Amino acid sequence: MPYITDRKRVTGYGAAHSGTQHFWTMTVTSVALLILTPFFLAIVGPLLGASHAEVVESLGRPIPATVVAAYLVVGMHHFRLGVTVVIEDYTHGLARKGWVIAMTIASYAIAAAGVVALAQLAL
Repeated sequence: MPYITDRKRVTGYGAAHSGTQHFWTMTVTSVALLILTPFFLAIVGPLLGASHAEVVESLGRPIPATVVAAYLVVGMHHFRLGVTVVIEDYTHGLARKGWVIAMTIASYAIAAAGVVALAQLAL
């Protein structure tokens, strides 16, 4: 391997062969969150301190419920990607795999629980 040029060594996706896909997914979810966050805050902000009936009435409408659900799903997917990078940078061996699996399960469980709770409010 010492005879490979620097350019040849860096051509491609990198060691894991998924760096480009990971970068673009993080970029797309970042832009989606950039767009969704003001709408999410405009919907959820006024509901802070509101009664249960007001929350159910507001989130029972299709557009606010869709925005909140999209924010939960995209946000948790973005979280999973980001925390995976941190775990891969700072842990090694079997602990790395265990933490990545645990955080993947946790992020999707949080997104699913949020969507189910939202569906119970909306329906």
